[in-house]
Amino acid sequence: MRRRDLIAGAIALGAVGPAFARPRMPLHDEPREMLSPPFVDGAGRDMTLADFRGKVVLLNIWATWCVPCREEMPTLDRLQGQLGGGDFHVLPLSIDRAGLKVVRRFYEEIGLRHLGMYLSDSTRAMFALGIIGLPTTILIDRSGRERGRLVGPAEWDSPDIMAQIQSIINEQEK
Repeated sequence: MRRRDLIAGAIALGAVGPAFARPRMPLHDEPREMLSPPFVDGAGRDMTLADFRGKVVLLNIWATWCVPCREEMPTLDRLQGQLGGGDFHVLPLSIDRAGLKVVRRFYEEIGLRHLGMYLSDSTRAMFALGIIGLPTTILIDRSGRERGRLVGPAEWDSPDIMAQIQSIINEQEK
């Protein structure tokens, strides 16, 4: 698929342009249980979302061939650099079929420094997480429940989004 076709498709889905400036992630009225597809980290270790239980996680499903995904990755990197630690983790889950080598090359090309690398089989991830378009970002609470979901890119290090994520980090377990 050519870049022009990817951009046209993203515009048709409302994934670029004004949508990128969305100030906040839509949150659910009630937390939702969710499945976790298996994935590997940058070192090839098997993982699931359960490995992050106890932390608030911003799970971003993306691919190197997705133009809006590529454009928002620096904002995710800055978010991890600012809020990442014992209470919060940005988990960028690539569904690239070419494997970690293309993800690693992409990270090097654009200078991502704070994000870990994670890779999942595209079909399993999309089905288990109910993904209908890329990028899709899911906010997960400390108990592993889905609190919000956004289809399309965002400026993840904006003050509004960071304050929203910080409010979830500050919540006590229910």
